[in-house]
Amino acid sequence: MVHTLSIWLLVAGFFGAGLVNAIGTPATQRDFARWGYPRWWGRFTGGLEMMSAVLIALPVSRIAGLALGAVIIAAAVLTVLRHREFTHLVPLGVFVAVIALVEFTS
Repeated sequence: MVHTLSIWLLVAGFFGAGLVNAIGTPATQRDFARWGYPRWWGRFTGGLEMMSAVLIALPVSRIAGLALGAVIIAAAVLTVLRHREFTHLVPLGVFVAVIALVEFTS
């Protein structure tokens, strides 16, 4: 039960974050620009996040989706640490915890 719930939380989280990044809200665009990423980076990141969500949702590709999601989150953590924007660490920490929960309950 916890395993299944964790999987669907990750799917929803990555897909939702992917939509926000791909749509490129003004706040999201400002964040990526402030961090020095090109204008298209939000769409690229959003696409990867949505891809991760789909891969996690499918049992046959779940490990690949979790690996992609972990890489995305690791890159995000490094970015916010580098720019000392620690408030972004809270949601990233939730992603890390749920990814670990899925891995350890498999």
